[in-house]
Amino acid sequence: MAKVTLAGLQAMKREQRKIVGVVVWDYQMARIVDRVGVDIVSVGDTVGVNLWGRANPLEIELDEMIVVARAVRRGVQHALLSCDFPYGPLQEGPDSAVRAAIRLVKEAGVDLVKLDGAADHLPAVTAVHRAGIPVFAQFGITPQTALRYGVEYRPDPGAGSTVPPEMRDELVAEAERLEAAGASLLNFTNSGPVVGAAVANAVSIPVIGGHGGGPWLDGRMRMATAAIGYAASALDDPPDTYANVARISFDAITAYAGDVRAGRQIKGGSAR
Repeated sequence: MAKVTLAGLQAMKREQRKIVGVVVWDYQMARIVDRVGVDIVSVGDTVGVNLWGRANPLEIELDEMIVVARAVRRGVQHALLSCDFPYGPLQEGPDSAVRAAIRLVKEAGVDLVKLDGAADHLPAVTAVHRAGIPVFAQFGITPQTALRYGVEYRPDPGAGSTVPPEMRDELVAEAERLEAAGASLLNFTNSGPVVGAAVANAVSIPVIGGHGGGPWLDGRMRMATAAIGYAASALDDPPDTYANVARISFDAITAYAGDVRAGRQIKGGSAR
């Protein structure tokens, strides 16, 4: 498969072909999704909560993101590789943002950097862009921005968690400012069909939807662990996912433990 490029994603938007993005945090999953042929692999700062069990994603450091991104980079040959800024470099100003972006490119080999809450930091978006590093800018309703928009943030994509239709003009203008500032891609969280479609039609750069997105956008972003039902919570509350890997893993380890306790040879433990 040929390497995905930003120009290729632009062409997909023009041709109305949907862009597939996956959030990945490890080498093996990176190899799997790249072999599938997804277009974007994103190293999310949610690794701290979803993989490491931390209480707050704000705890993760840039050095930790670089370690994770390096591992994912080794498994990605085809897709564009993006990596989130952790909390801090963007908030500290344009110079700090550029330094962090350069580290992610030089030390982890990423193709673009993802800036959460980018609409509040347009000078930093422009500075990173001028440094020659493509920007994947996230905006929309997040735990950090819900209060500013005057809406309630909900962790589930149900009713009430999407952008109200009356905010269409405000969010369209925000997306246009991000494009003008130099963003190459947008990640519109909790877009909803009315505002999401309006934003996607208003800008020339692709608009991807993670949490609370839908087919009205140019593509979707989903955590690989969420798509496959990897979380331990899936054991008790089967999710609406494409698999239940938590249950498969539980059953496999139960069978392994049973063989050990019964004095049987374990599968793959030695030559037969």
